[in-house]
Amino acid sequence: MGKKEKSGIFQRLRQGLAKTQGLLVGGADDLLRPGRGLDEALYEELEEVLIVADVGVAATQRLIEGVRREVKKKGITDASEVLPLLRQEVLEILQPHEAPLSIEGEGAGDGPFVVMVIGVNGTGKTTTIGKLAHRYNSLGTKVVLAAADTFRAAAVEQLEIWSQRAGAHFIKHGSGADPSAVAFDAVKAAQARKYPLVLIDTAGRLHTKENLMEELKKVKRIIGRELPGAPHEILLVLDATTGQNAIAQARTFHQALEVTGIALTKLDGTAKGGIIVAIAQELGIPLRFVGVGEGIEDLQDFRAEIFVDALFSQTT
Repeated sequence: MGKKEKSGIFQRLRQGLAKTQGLLVGGADDLLRPGRGLDEALYEELEEVLIVADVGVAATQRLIEGVRREVKKKGITDASEVLPLLRQEVLEILQPHEAPLSIEGEGAGDGPFVVMVIGVNGTGKTTTIGKLAHRYNSLGTKVVLAAADTFRAAAVEQLEIWSQRAGAHFIKHGSGADPSAVAFDAVKAAQARKYPLVLIDTAGRLHTKENLMEELKKVKRIIGRELPGAPHEILLVLDATTGQNAIAQARTFHQALEVTGIALTKLDGTAKGGIIVAIAQELGIPLRFVGVGEGIEDLQDFRAEIFVDALFSQTT
């Protein structure tokens, strides 16, 4: 990654994380002012700041324990020296789960790399697929898009618009069609055209959770029957603005489908972006992408160090 590209990613992240930065790091910065000593009241207040930012109980406990350990180890007595310690502890939670998606080699020889994209309605799933199609097409990778959310006409129409914008081949069936049939046809089309990537949009009706999971399992099964080893990626799209609900959604999908990666969207729309720390701590699922805006370039590969630098940038 070039210096200019890294700088551009940093600036977009910094802007997109402004609300979270204000609540999480700004709140911590207010507590950790020069001249203040380190006492139990400070740690309790810092814990409260982390919880409010949706960092989650487990991650908050780990962060506080880590900060306490480093304070003792380094003999720190002034609160103003604690924020860099907090930054490092956050990085240590996130970094092991940094795992940008690689489509190289997985489907080679046998057919395309297949990504099954899942998530409840409203998370930005279809938009995320469109942005991914645009990204890969711009890199010279031909893409097939499959509209397997057959119960929402709006999703099909939205994905078709994205396919036109991205120059992707588009597969759809009639309203209410079998989603597995759409996914099957998409894989067949990619094989016939020798397109290396298939992105499959799926339904996300939370109010019929049990039926939804069975439907998604069927899609996964049919894809695997047609192309052994597929889907190569089951990408779960989560909406950062939903906070702890995102954790519950992830657990449900992961239990049913064995999620292989997460895209966390709408970080620019919430002050509770600390949820990404909770996701890393509690779920341990690879973090693939973060979304920090509406633009195509605002869906970025998750890079822990750049992310943490952007989050803490105004105060360190």
